[in-house]
This record gives sequence, structure tokens and C-alpha cells, in this order.
Amino acid sequence: MTERARVVRTMAAGLLVAAALTACTPRVATRGNLVEDYRLEQVHTGTSTKADVATILGTPTTVSTFDDNTWYYIGQRVETVAFFAPEVTKRRVLRMQFDPTSSTLTEMKELNLEDGEQVALVSRETPTLGRRIGILEQFLGNIGRFNSDGTGTAATSARGRPVGTGGVASSVAGGNY
Repeated sequence: MTERARVVRTMAAGLLVAAALTACTPRVATRGNLVEDYRLEQVHTGTSTKADVATILGTPTTVSTFDDNTWYYIGQRVETVAFFAPEVTKRRVLRMQFDPTSSTLTEMKELNLEDGEQVALVSRETPTLGRRIGILEQFLGNIGRFNSDGTGTAATSARGRPVGTGGVASSVAGGNY
């Protein structure tokens, strides 16, 4: 084996090892508003107002449905390695309660899994009107649909666009295209 072939083989092996190692590097994604500790330390019950909290922590992730004086900050950090399922590495849910008259912060609580409730998901499907058509029926149903002017080319409107015959695209968009 020549010296050049050995160098090429060594470089190829090195690139293969580097590619394998970078494939195992986790992808980190932060979702929601993951409030950092240093920002949370700037918010105080009894003195901070809604405006102060919004300035320091940002807008809340959600506001309570039945009480505008309860704000939630929800965020999580997720790591995904290669093809494995994503893993939540950090999750934080903060509930801020404000006085309805003075808009000052009355309670600040970090919620955990014990504070939550398990919700049973329903696997039912909502029925839709119409009938299901297969891909073959869709394909065969469109043959000749756009050659209505007899010349073998697609019929066009005054603007030069193809004229539809009331298919799915035309009925969804509300007109002929």
C-alpha cells in the first residue's frame, strides 16, 4: 500500500469517526417562556405590579381562563439525541396571582407534577361530511378535467390561469381557478 493510500484511508476513517460523534450530539430546544432564576429574584410579592412582572419576565405564556389576575409562565428544555425520543431535561411552571384592585403580586408559586392532574385523552375521530375517495379514484377522476376547450391544452381564464371545474381546490378557495 502506498503512502498516499494510507493517508487517504486515515483521513476517511477520521471523517467517519467525526461524523459519528456529531450525530450523537444532542439538539437542545427551549419551548415556551423558561424563566431564569436571576429574573425571578427581581420579582417580589406585595411590591411588584403586573407591569413590573411583564417587564422583568416578559408576557405570560397564558392567562387564566376565568381570572385575568392569574398569569402562568410555562417553559421547558428538550434534548433530542439522534433518532431517540425527545427527553425533557428541565420544566418550569410558575403561577403569578395579582390583587384585582391594586394589580400587585400577591402570590408567586412554582408548580410541579404533584400540582397537576392526569387527563385521559380520547382517541375518537370527528366524522366529516362526504365520502372518502382513494388515490386511484382521485387520479382517474381528474383525467380530462382540464382539457375542456377541445384543443388539447388546458382551458384558461381571461387572466391566463387554468379554469377549474369545481374540484376540491375551487370549492375550498371559493371560486374557479
